[in-house]
Amino acid sequence: MRCPYCQHDDSKVLDTSHDSHGGIRRRRECLKCGQRFSSYERPILATPLIIKQDGAREEFDREKLARGIRISCAKRPVSAADIERMIGQVETALQKMGKAEVSSRVVGDLVINGLKEMDQIAYIRYAIVYLGLDDLHALRNEIDRLLEG
Repeated sequence: MRCPYCQHDDSKVLDTSHDSHGGIRRRRECLKCGQRFSSYERPILATPLIIKQDGAREEFDREKLARGIRISCAKRPVSAADIERMIGQVETALQKMGKAEVSSRVVGDLVINGLKEMDQIAYIRYAIVYLGLDDLHALRNEIDRLLEG
């Protein structure tokens, strides 16, 4: 594993842990500069192509999904680990479907359900864009639905 600080090719593994999705986290130390860093390994399973609303198809992009979720969770008490866990859950759910193509609505539904459980303010922020809540009445109705449930 190449050191992200000095680019040296050799490091030693200090600690290894497994996550619930079959991934492996390794804590490493560079043998040249002594800096410590983490690496993540996860099995590569085929993720389906995402069919956008306009009919275009694109590869599932984990980073694009992460950006959208992070924006929704900005300045909220949601940890980076919680966000990563949710992204992993969405990716795993898509892989388990076993389909070659999936509508972007499926991805959006998985995200919005995860945010609803994680942080209601982040949920509302995401819902404004995803559900197209374009006026105060629609927003109020969604907030009222949250407060009832």
